[in-house]
Amino acid sequence: MKKLFVSDCEGPVSKNDNAFEVTANFVPHGDKLFMIISRYDDVLADVVKKPDYKAGDTLKLILPFLKAFNVTDQKMREFSTQNLLLMPNIKETLSYTRRFVDTFIVSTSYEHYVKALCQALDFPYKNTYCTRLHLDKYSLTREEKARLRKIAKEIAKMPLIEIPEKATSLQEFPEKDQRIIQRLDEIFWREVATMNIGRILLEINPVGGHEKAEVVKKIAEKLGVSLSETIYFGDSITDVEVFRLIKENGGLTVSFNGNQYAVRNAEVAVLSENSIVTAILVEAFKMFGKQKTLTLVKRWSIETLKKSHLNKKLLKRLILVHPKEIPKVKIVTEENMEVLARESSEFRKKVRGEVIGKLG
Repeated sequence: MKKLFVSDCEGPVSKNDNAFEVTANFVPHGDKLFMIISRYDDVLADVVKKPDYKAGDTLKLILPFLKAFNVTDQKMREFSTQNLLLMPNIKETLSYTRRFVDTFIVSTSYEHYVKALCQALDFPYKNTYCTRLHLDKYSLTREEKARLRKIAKEIAKMPLIEIPEKATSLQEFPEKDQRIIQRLDEIFWREVATMNIGRILLEINPVGGHEKAEVVKKIAEKLGVSLSETIYFGDSITDVEVFRLIKENGGLTVSFNGNQYAVRNAEVAVLSENSIVTAILVEAFKMFGKQKTLTLVKRWSIETLKKSHLNKKLLKRLILVHPKEIPKVKIVTEENMEVLARESSEFRKKVRGEVIGKLG
């Protein structure tokens, strides 16, 4: 039966958080600015559940500030190409999976970055979906530029919002964080939204949250593949809705070095510094289907893999790269979920760096 493999980009395919890196590079104190806005994004998407807002909309909220500091499409293209950090073996992994299963990348990332990634991987850009952006078409008045630079400085000085465990309303946040959220609401939905550049918040639609789920559904329909025959790899809050969609329809969901949002919504958690595990799980899903793949994960060991009729060269490569201990691959259960979420979140920081690893 025909199968479909879809992966998020940043995390399972690359180590970058391109939007964070672009902001940190071109905007003074841009690393702090991005972290504050990213955490605000988590609050709006996961706690407040703001209408017409989704996880990943950080990528439109930062755009007025990129414009204010003279970022252009060309600068974004050059920066993305020069700072690409791929997961080890990912080029070989994607080349391998494309031989036996339809393979797609669905990413919240800007198109500048995804095009650079595809070129480095020899991966067809037509098999990707990402955030379309032509930054040069937007203009700023001198007054707006000055105002946005001042606002950027203000946001960068804010303390990082701490989201209480399992919070469902703003009333559960400390008062200081409630004040920060209220101020950010004013900045984005009153001040920036009423500027000329404010139209960028309406016109740019990052592929995150709901859009990712819709894109995966669209790909499956176009190829005539059931979602029950789809395996999806993700790592963050932007993948939660896809995970839910795939699970509800009988497909398989995998958190690859995921944060707590990803682990809590996936069926399998992978902790790996190398993408060979991705190739193994996709091949298992193609050969055996979901249930037998889960059985393989349940008994995960090199001995079990050797007996599984999976590609021998692939398994030899896995052992060569991990001679002492193969990467951790576990079924996520109610009992181990929180422990796995913590372990995966820490491992994520090790693979992608402390700052990027903390982003939602």
